[in-house]
Amino acid sequence: MPQTLGIIGGGMIGGAVARLAVAAGLDVVVSNSRGPETLTGLVADLGDRARAATPAEAARAGDLVVVAVPLKAYGHLPAADLVGKTVIDAMNYYPDRDGDLAELDAGELTSSALVQRHLTGARVVKAFNNIDFHRLFTSARPAGAPDRSALPVAGDDPAAKAEATALLDALGYDAVDIGTLADSRRSQPGTPVYVQPYMGERPEGLSREEAGRWFYETPGVPVPAARVKELIDTAS
Repeated sequence: MPQTLGIIGGGMIGGAVARLAVAAGLDVVVSNSRGPETLTGLVADLGDRARAATPAEAARAGDLVVVAVPLKAYGHLPAADLVGKTVIDAMNYYPDRDGDLAELDAGELTSSALVQRHLTGARVVKAFNNIDFHRLFTSARPAGAPDRSALPVAGDDPAAKAEATALLDALGYDAVDIGTLADSRRSQPGTPVYVQPYMGERPEGLSREEAGRWFYETPGVPVPAARVKELIDTAS
């Protein structure tokens, strides 16, 4: 298990991972593109085990590094500082936000393969990308709990996947190995395992305000490893 988790991207997913990591007894170095001074509130909430830094500092400090920034910013990840590291890619491709990326639109690469190409010398593992940030935090459970959920993990390096699996276990989740970075397309947006199984069906006809309350007030739905495997197998 890592002693220090580096996090690049202090937004919703990054913040949820940071909170779970601190609760699991890890030190956390969290960063974003706007500077450490913009993370004072998050760090104050996290407590003494957390500090804010630049992305390069978080990359160097982390025994394991989680990246959770908009995919369009992947080219700004500090590749030199991530050489030799296992990097957990929690990013997804949303063309409306990220702009059209021809290789992804054509199916030539997965988004994680694109990230791996940029992070030469790092070992990229896809995880944390198929669950919403609220359920990611609230659905975490101790090992052996009957309502523990699982998350898919994909990567080309078996040792790196083992590191990611150990981190997920410490943070409150089982892991389902779904294959290589090429196979990570089976957990991307629009696939059967993406978000909805962990959230449940939202009632129809809700106003925007009602939908917001439903999102935050509705408990997560446990999705055990066997169910994740079923959903992954149905992905085209």
